[in-house]
Amino acid sequence: MSPRLDLALQSGLTLSQPLTVLGPTTASDLSDLPRETQVVQPFKPFHDHFTQQGFAVVPVAQDPCQDAIVILPRAKALARSMVQQACTRANGVIVVDGAKTDGVDSLLKDIRKRVAVEGPISKAHGKIFWFQSDPHAFADWAAPAHQTADGFKTAPGVFSADGIDPASALLRAALPDRLGARVADLGAGWGYLSAELLQAPGLKSLHLVEADHIALTCARTNVTDPRAQFHWADAVTWRADEPIDTVVMNPPFHTTRNADPALGQGFITSAAKNLTRNGTLWMVANRHLPYEPTLTDTFAHVEEVTGDNRFKVFHASRPRR
Repeated sequence: MSPRLDLALQSGLTLSQPLTVLGPTTASDLSDLPRETQVVQPFKPFHDHFTQQGFAVVPVAQDPCQDAIVILPRAKALARSMVQQACTRANGVIVVDGAKTDGVDSLLKDIRKRVAVEGPISKAHGKIFWFQSDPHAFADWAAPAHQTADGFKTAPGVFSADGIDPASALLRAALPDRLGARVADLGAGWGYLSAELLQAPGLKSLHLVEADHIALTCARTNVTDPRAQFHWADAVTWRADEPIDTVVMNPPFHTTRNADPALGQGFITSAAKNLTRNGTLWMVANRHLPYEPTLTDTFAHVEEVTGDNRFKVFHASRPRR
């Protein structure tokens, strides 16, 4: 079990079913919790991780519960909305567990202004604390019903929630007019690139592949063309029903605070596996990320077509089998 949660239970915290855990990652040890505990995790790889451990996992939950544990995310607005969601659903205790680097100290200070807090307990560069649920105390922390950026629906915590990502805009500007009949947007986010791709002549189907259920829900609102197909899936393992002519992507490079080039490398490999023999990949990446070796190992032709001091755009074709 999490060392902070274990200490809290030893210090007098008691948890009752039905229990919900919001936002755990693969770094969260829930092994000692009963398997009937509900886990709320909208990120598909983490969702699948806890499903394999036997928990009841859902991307979104609204049903009442007795107690709730909130594992803090990095985004402040998302953290606040998760506390509000927990208070709306739970009748008993709300437990908040987070690292200092994720803003747990600041959140604790804000919560103490509204309710009586027990704990806190400090351990492993973080804190855990708990309080009695109050459905009214955090009403103003609820996620906005209609959050928009540049005319698109977004949501707290999703990538580039405040506006069009400049790397995606750079990639869009580099794309040719024609992309082929079957196109995939790997890591589609809330749908900016996909909305633009649907303007390409001759496009018959567009696959939006996104691991974040919240972002994909936004994309369904932003992209209403009947040619669009939505896949809540890990782009690294996703497979299309038929070969794709063109893959377009702005892959993420971390799921935690630390950059992980292997994630983008997995996107490149996945793109190659989904493309036709003469298929093409258009990709944007941060300038410092070492994707060139993977691209040249995976495609017969690779070129950097544009870029600046922050980003680089690649065009790759003819995936190697």
